[in-house]
Amino acid sequence: MTTTLDLSTEHLAALAATALVTAALCAAARRRPGPWVLPASIALGALVAGSEAAWIAWLVWRGAWTPATGLPLQLCDAATALAAAALWTRRQALVELLWFWALAGTLQALLTPDVQQRFPDALWLQYYAVHGGIVAAALFLVVGLRIRPRRGAAVRAAALTAAYAAVVGAVDLVTGGDYLFLRQPPADPSLLDAMGPWPWYLPGAAVLAIVLFALLQAPFQAGAATRRCSRQRSSAIVQDSHAGS
Repeated sequence: MTTTLDLSTEHLAALAATALVTAALCAAARRRPGPWVLPASIALGALVAGSEAAWIAWLVWRGAWTPATGLPLQLCDAATALAAAALWTRRQALVELLWFWALAGTLQALLTPDVQQRFPDALWLQYYAVHGGIVAAALFLVVGLRIRPRRGAAVRAAALTAAYAAVVGAVDLVTGGDYLFLRQPPADPSLLDAMGPWPWYLPGAAVLAIVLFALLQAPFQAGAATRRCSRQRSSAIVQDSHAGS
């Protein structure tokens, strides 16, 4: 197993490019929302979905596709479909689940990439397009377009993630695959390395996911509480004004 993090120039450049594009999208959506948002959402959704389809097509073309490796069941694979659907429909439930999957899961895969190819190999470009696009989509929708997770969104996302993991675990048993890394950790460095060998990293990963989901929900819970207090104060001021008159 590789034990050093990827600090190569090309990796850092990919992270910087993702951050810049994401920041630009979010800033533009907040400051100058308008007709451009729809084509931008369609284009970003097409980028992540098309990049995922290109990966599967490449496996088939090379004769490397098998049920154990080629099904789009890794969390980031599923998140590509989720990101595209959320961008194209802006449905609240899809945006909420994407928020947690992207920032608790895909962001980690972006920071510690599990890709053997180097720039400018097509698979290297595909990896960063998918993972960077998922993270950008989540931030664009939530931060830029202000589609905020509702109360209890973290709990719902955790329950859906657990159910998804159970289904994927069954697929792993049938196909002999390692989707969601339920049977062994990835070859490249990841947070799972700090949680011990299989199977001990599985409960550790579950606890970490719950903590991250709670942290990702916290700013919106605090914001909602602040808005409620403001409304209550405003209502009290109005009532006092009426009483005084």
